Amino acid sequence: MNYFSSDFKLGILGGGQLGKMLLYNTRKFDIYTCILDPSNEAPSKMACNEFHLGDLMDYDTVYNFGKQVDVLTIEIENVNVDALETLEQEGLKVYPKAKTLRTIQNKARQKQFYIDNGLPTAPFSRFETLTALQDAITTKTVQLPFVWKAAQFGYDGNGVKIVKQLEDLKHLPNGECIAETLVPFKNELAVIVTRNASGETKTFPVVEMEFHPEANQVEYVICPARIPDRVANTAREVALNASKAFGNVGILAVEMFQTEDDTILINEVAPRPHNSGHQTIEASYTCQFEQHLRAVLDLPLGRTDSKVGGVMVNLVGAEGYAGNVIYENIEHIMTMDGVTPHIYGKRETRPFRKMGHVTIVNEDLNEARRIAEDVKKSIKVISGT
Repeated sequence: MNYFSSDFKLGILGGGQLGKMLLYNTRKFDIYTCILDPSNEAPSKMACNEFHLGDLMDYDTVYNFGKQVDVLTIEIENVNVDALETLEQEGLKVYPKAKTLRTIQNKARQKQFYIDNGLPTAPFSRFETLTALQDAITTKTVQLPFVWKAAQFGYDGNGVKIVKQLEDLKHLPNGECIAETLVPFKNELAVIVTRNASGETKTFPVVEMEFHPEANQVEYVICPARIPDRVANTAREVALNASKAFGNVGILAVEMFQTEDDTILINEVAPRPHNSGHQTIEASYTCQFEQHLRAVLDLPLGRTDSKVGGVMVNLVGAEGYAGNVIYENIEHIMTMDGVTPHIYGKRETRPFRKMGHVTIVNEDLNEARRIAEDVKKSIKVISGT
C-alpha cells in the first residue's frame, strides 16, 4: 500500500500531546491523518488533515470514525474496545489490538496477565470494591503497608496511593481495585519495545525515571539509565517478553522496578508513545513517534540507539495556579546549550497538568542531568491574572 502523498488515511484515537507529536512525523512523510477527540481545543487539531469531535468511549462514534480510515491507532488507552473489536472483525487494521487494550485498560486484568504469562511483577490481591479491601485489612488478609491502585481510569499518578494505615483509604472511590505489595526498589526503569506487523522487533535503550514525590508523576527521564549492563539486559529481556506475550504491534512502553537485589518487576505497560520516550525526539536516531508510525504501517523499523545522552524534564502546572498559561523564564532556559522546550498547546493550566516537556542533550550524561535541574528550577508553568 502506498502511504505517502496518497489517498491512504491513518486514524488516530485521541488528540492530545502524544497525537500532536505523532503528527510531526506524519507531516514529514505526507501521510493523511484523521483525529478523533472529545475536545475542540485538542493539541492535535492544528496539525491533522481531518479533525473529528466526539466521545472516545462511545461505540457508534468510534465505529463510524474507524469506517472512514485505512489503519487505526491510538494515543490514549481509554477508548471503546467493543467498537474496535467490530472494526477488526470487518477487516480494519487496528493497532494495538482490541484484545490488548481490553487487558491493559483494567489494572487488575493487566496484573493477572503478567502472572498468567510468567512475567515478573509484584504480588497483588484483587477486590471488587474498596469496602472489600477494607474488610481484608481488618481481618489481616492484606498486610499494611501496600499500594492501592484503582482498576480503571487512573492516569499521571491519579488512581495510585501508598496505604500505611486504614484511614488512608478514606475518600478513595469505592470501585474495583488492587492491593499491591509495596516493593523496596532503587530505580524505576522503562524500556520501549516496538514491533511491526511483520514481526520485526527493536528496543530503545533502558531509561531511568525520577518521580515527583507528591504528584507521583515522572519529573525526569534519563537516557541511558545509569545501571550496570547486566541489569539493562535483564530489563530489555523482560520488556521483549511482555511485548511477545501481548503480540503487540506498535510501541509498548514497559515500566519496571529495579529492586534492591536487582530483580526486575513490571509495574505497568502502555501500548502507545509514552512519556519515557520523549527524549528520543532530540537524542535518538529514530524518535519513538516515527517508530510507532513505522510499526503500525508495517514499514521497516528505524535505528533505536542514541546519538547523545538525553534527559527529559516534564513541564507541569505549578501548584496554586489555574487559568491561562504563562511559561515564566522560558527565554532563560533557551539560552542553555542543548535545551529544547516542547509546548503542548494547552491554553489552560492547573496544578500538575502536563503542559510540555524540555529535552536536554549532552555528550556527558551527568552534565545533562545537572542542566536539567537548572531547567526545572528556572521555568515555571503559571497562569496570568
